Amino acid sequence: MNNTLPKNSASSVFIHSLIFMLPFLALISSFGVGLCSFAFLLAAIVCRRRAWPALQHHLPSVRGVLIAFGLALGLALLNFWFSAGALLRDLEKPSRMLAAATVMLTVLALRPSRKALWWGLIAGSMAGAAFIAYQRWGMGVERPGGLINSITFGDIVLCMGLLCLAGMLDFAGRAAIWPGLGALAGLTGSIASGTRGGWVAIICAIVVLVRYGHVLRGRLRKGLALLALALMVSTYFIPQTGARMRIDQGISDIQQYMNGGETYTNVGVRLELWRSALRLIERRPLLGANAATEREELAALVAAHKVHPYVLEFPHYHNDILQALVFGGVVGLLVWGATLVAPFLFFVRLLNRPESAAAGVTAPALAGLLLVLSYFSFGLTEVIFWSVRSCMFYALMLFLLIGLCLNAQERTTP
Repeated sequence: MNNTLPKNSASSVFIHSLIFMLPFLALISSFGVGLCSFAFLLAAIVCRRRAWPALQHHLPSVRGVLIAFGLALGLALLNFWFSAGALLRDLEKPSRMLAAATVMLTVLALRPSRKALWWGLIAGSMAGAAFIAYQRWGMGVERPGGLINSITFGDIVLCMGLLCLAGMLDFAGRAAIWPGLGALAGLTGSIASGTRGGWVAIICAIVVLVRYGHVLRGRLRKGLALLALALMVSTYFIPQTGARMRIDQGISDIQQYMNGGETYTNVGVRLELWRSALRLIERRPLLGANAATEREELAALVAAHKVHPYVLEFPHYHNDILQALVFGGVVGLLVWGATLVAPFLFFVRLLNRPESAAAGVTAPALAGLLLVLSYFSFGLTEVIFWSVRSCMFYALMLFLLIGLCLNAQERTTP
């Protein structure tokens, strides 16, 4: 079955423009992600007569993912009703992330081409890299972050670059150089931001590309993929990038912390926050603490001279796993983890099917796997799900890629 929209129809122009604008505007505007999420919601409502039957057809495949995001909202609702001092804004992120499923509904109804996403990622990576490179080397900002903080900017632009690597599968011949350039731009943007946490995502990407390297057909694609990954390693030897200084500084910070020296350093602060989080988790391991209780207990640890006073200056614990445990306990960790594990399993199942490559599923499935692993990697040294923009970029891109995978499967179903 192939119900792809005519290229020049109004619906086709709308959906392809919307998909392109999502990654393109994510880093260079303050409104792009929110505007696109609202537009997808309206589009899903308008297209509901075509979207719901399509969702029912694919529901067995995506039920786990929808349940995971539904549980996250359900837990937030329980905390809101039964936790003293809970705020209505605590429901914003889980509700909007679940509502991002409307992207999948719209894609299932309108069946757009994947090329709109790849070109959006290429343009978004290049625009983001140019923006932050100008701040770093043009304006002399040591840790630039565009319109957001440097860590989140560096992580998202790197993620977009890694997704471009997967997009190379949908470009024939020498045209594959364009997503290759997008990948290089994403890496350049990450380097310019001075973010070190992205290196873990690079390692995960290498593992994934080794595991599924056979899908990168052709010497040009494999060469561009290797060149993009080699760029990150080579920055250690280029003084102007600051990568070597940041790595050496990190090693020095760890040595100082372990030897009882100065702890108020970039890495030292993280280690102290992690130690503080573990102490709080010991007190409430099952359900965690609400925001008010967490601040009170953290202040008590400071007063008892068990942790350094500066931990009170930071709004989170620079680690998504510890953050989930502090505020949700084991239950919260399992619910948060499900929003990563369920999509991970969805994409892995598709990539492990022998018919996936022929069905055109491989590119979006590989991109989805890289998206999930990137966010998990970023969360090891940062609470990447802290900001609404970062959460929404993950959810919107996730459901967009799932929808593209389902459409590709359906096109080859007898």
